[in-house]
Amino acid sequence: MLLSLAQWLLTLEPGWGFLRVFNYITFRAVMAAMTALLIGLAFGPWVIRRLTEMKIGQPIREYGVQQHLAKSGTPTMGGVLILIGIGVSTLLWFDWSNRFVWVVMLVTMGFGAIGWADDWRKVVDKNPEGMRSREKFFWQTLIGLVAALYLAFSVSETSFLGVVQLFYRWVASGFSTDLPPKADLLVPFFKTVSYPLGVFGFIGLSYFVIVGTSNAVNFTDGLDGLAIMPVVMVGSALGVFAYVTGSSVFSRYLLLPYIPGAGELLIFCAALAGAGLAFLWFNAHPAQVFMGDVGALSLGGGLGTLAVITRQEIVLGIMGGVFVAEVLSVMIQVTWFKYTKKKFGSGRRIFKMAPLHHHFEKSGWRETQVVVRFWIITMLLCLVGLASLKLR
Repeated sequence: MLLSLAQWLLTLEPGWGFLRVFNYITFRAVMAAMTALLIGLAFGPWVIRRLTEMKIGQPIREYGVQQHLAKSGTPTMGGVLILIGIGVSTLLWFDWSNRFVWVVMLVTMGFGAIGWADDWRKVVDKNPEGMRSREKFFWQTLIGLVAALYLAFSVSETSFLGVVQLFYRWVASGFSTDLPPKADLLVPFFKTVSYPLGVFGFIGLSYFVIVGTSNAVNFTDGLDGLAIMPVVMVGSALGVFAYVTGSSVFSRYLLLPYIPGAGELLIFCAALAGAGLAFLWFNAHPAQVFMGDVGALSLGGGLGTLAVITRQEIVLGIMGGVFVAEVLSVMIQVTWFKYTKKKFGSGRRIFKMAPLHHHFEKSGWRETQVVVRFWIITMLLCLVGLASLKLR
């Protein structure tokens, strides 16, 4: 919005040359981060008070870690604060004609709405389980498939009308139209290794990444500050990839596909980082507020969509290794428990408790130790992911 305003003012008064700074993505990214950070810090206390007045407190599972029972009643749904910061800041500083930012925003807010409904049921019904898994998965699937279908045809088309026309040509051709090479699955650390996916393959992979990342971040959100800092680090790193793939110069030099318009995603990533750090101010141990599913599901969905657009799905798996480990620990635990219960009559466990962060708590690590060590691991993994830009 401010970009359009600056360009309009320049047409009226060409002498205001200082307004040309708004044309630089890097400047607007810095301002977006600062705007989101200030919004979060300014409105955080008010949001926490409102959640407390509405008695929106986090219910704690009785079979969980006993030390967490003291957290019962802490305001949850604080992810609303993050979404406000991201939404307002992004709308202020990004180019409204950019199709990719709108997709990421819609996915993020859509998954946030699912999380809101889930958290609300936990609070109103006093049920720690919240929305039924099938219902939640249905809405995640709907949003994920729509986003994946649009992105499949928006890689080579810059306008909404062009995307629609390409979709109709694909249907008219009997679903045989191939996607351009820039839509292939890229293998990091190799110069020319990529795998053509085709339309259905692209949609399937994109859906898996978007929905899978959303749920992985949700599983990670179990300790004070545990999820938000890795989200900030991974989102910031994806912002670098977005800037590079959106630049014809840098993408050609680094042997990455050039995707026009992807650079504008840096604005969203910067707003995410600013809003996330502002939330961490209140979510650091001992937390004054929890993000809830409204924050975890939305942020995960946003990260997954960013990775799909920048063609860095595998790199996301590397940088988000903590998220991957958390969700795998749950899958392994549940699968092994069911298998042993069927075979031996009683379920057995591999981990002391899942997700993984609870296993380490049960092993004697303090909460702050688990959180900071997972932060350090994520930082190292993000550096590995960023190294793939040049190490090929």
